[in-house]
Amino acid sequence: MSALLYVAPLLAAEPHTPAAIQEAAAQGDARAQATLGEMYHSGTGVVRNAQEAAKWFLKAAEQGNSSAQFSLGLLYELGDGVPQDASKAAEWFRKAAEEGNSVAQSSLGRRYSEGDGLPQDRNESLRWFRKAAEQGDDLAQFTLGEMYENGEGVAQNSQEAAHWYQKAAAQNNPDAQYRLSLLHEQGKGVAKDLQMAYFWLSLASKHAHYSETNAPQLQAAKNALRKHLQPAQREEAETRADNWQPGKP
Repeated sequence: MSALLYVAPLLAAEPHTPAAIQEAAAQGDARAQATLGEMYHSGTGVVRNAQEAAKWFLKAAEQGNSSAQFSLGLLYELGDGVPQDASKAAEWFRKAAEEGNSVAQSSLGRRYSEGDGLPQDRNESLRWFRKAAEQGDDLAQFTLGEMYENGEGVAQNSQEAAHWYQKAAAQNNPDAQYRLSLLHEQGKGVAKDLQMAYFWLSLASKHAHYSETNAPQLQAAKNALRKHLQPAQREEAETRADNWQPGKP
């Protein structure tokens, strides 16, 4: 199993060698405990041991370390080093979310949406997805875009859908790029602009391996759109996509 999603990096003045991290963790340093948990989980500098990972994540989590709280939630979600328990996973995700951890907020939003370890609650789902999205979590931004586009838990609003897709797309989220392309093609929530649609679709196609939309579907959509553009328009959009950097509109 791969390493967990995120542990806050150690600062320059903090211990960095495995022995120093273990010593600091044993003395109660929460950041070192969280780092040691990740080391045991990933097998970095130590022999991989999921039970030891859970032990150190718990110690850090009980001190309010949000990355450890989130990681512990993941262990309960997966049943890795601890018994699989959706309710305990949700409990630790909530603690991390309340500490401001955007990934945990997004996870909590998904759990409320699906009723996974928590009662299904569209309002709570929307609240947590919005918190995560406002902190820049691209998956939460994409999900908010979907909710507004489809009227799931909120009034249908194409402008709001485009707003959140745009934010996620600017972070190189290929699913958001694809959806934003469709909105530009249809003129829903944004001005109808086939060249802009082709630009976002070109970007999405470059990262199809990260997308929920399969590569053949993206390529088929791109081929269909090509027919409605002049060669110069296609070339300009593709050049822009080739030179584009995340963070740009």
